[in-house]
Amino acid sequence: MKRISKFLFLTFLTFFIGSCGDKNTTANDLFSVEITNKKKTYKQEDELSVNINTKTGLEIERVRYSIDNGKKIDGNSIPLTGQKMGKRILHAFITSEGKEYELTQSFKITATTPPTLYTYKILESYPHDIKAYTQGLEFENDTLYESTGQYRQSSLRKTNYQTGEVLQKVALADQYFGEGLTILDDKIYQLTWRENTGFIYNTTTLEKKGTFVFDKSKEGWGLCHNNEHIFKSDGTEKIWTLNPKTLSEESYIEIYTHNSVIDNVNELEWVNGKIYANIYQRDAIAIVNPENGAVEGVINMKGLQEEVTQHTTLDVLNGITYNGEPNILYVTGKNWDKLFKIEIIKK
Repeated sequence: MKRISKFLFLTFLTFFIGSCGDKNTTANDLFSVEITNKKKTYKQEDELSVNINTKTGLEIERVRYSIDNGKKIDGNSIPLTGQKMGKRILHAFITSEGKEYELTQSFKITATTPPTLYTYKILESYPHDIKAYTQGLEFENDTLYESTGQYRQSSLRKTNYQTGEVLQKVALADQYFGEGLTILDDKIYQLTWRENTGFIYNTTTLEKKGTFVFDKSKEGWGLCHNNEHIFKSDGTEKIWTLNPKTLSEESYIEIYTHNSVIDNVNELEWVNGKIYANIYQRDAIAIVNPENGAVEGVINMKGLQEEVTQHTTLDVLNGITYNGEPNILYVTGKNWDKLFKIEIIKK
């Protein structure tokens, strides 16, 4: 009797635990989502072919899909038109026996075509402070504003780009490492590197008017704007979109060519509807579609660093600005003694 009772007790216990477990059953216990045309990467012209498998025999009444929790669609073929580059999340919403379950599957999108390749021609060169660890450049009415880095050396400057004269200068407190800048609506916005803090200045006086914080992105690297939004790099493959009123980070794009991710995105400049992004420690500037992150062009800047005085603290290319002249950029680098006016030429 004791053996029978023990058997009955264990049977009851197993049933009881199983019954309780039903309450914690997840979508992954009941269904699986399969991308049947699975590839390493996809293009915007591709479609995902998706199938939902049931693990328990439950009847599937309806399935809808979305990408990154966007608009839900019916059907097992999901077009990728208009999607951003990088890692995307497919959401499957499964209706069974009156309940809706959600499954996810990740996939990656890269640019459709290889980037157009460009080179450069030096048109002019101007003196530049060899002690300036350049982090950001931007023209405003032919005055060149510059942000410089390094702890205990960081600054915001207003300069005469033709002579290299520093017209005004504001030093950052020693605990801040200055990074990129941009100018919008008579305000200068300047980032710091690891301090999660940005500063706001008056364009005319360089008087500090406020601060802002960023807590979603990794660090502060580069800034630019298109008169409606501010764009921010953080040293990864991401460029963030900031609300110009609150300066909160609202969304981001990921930077990809047709076959690879581009990380270490640094100084930014807005040029004719595109983001020009300096790639840290590479002699290259990427031309990026701001809507989806596709790299549409690459400017090979190799050899430019050799045109400046070679010295012990010389560092890499950094600093891009545009002044409205077609196919013309002004560029420099960290501790370079020259600012260059260059023409961008298609190879």
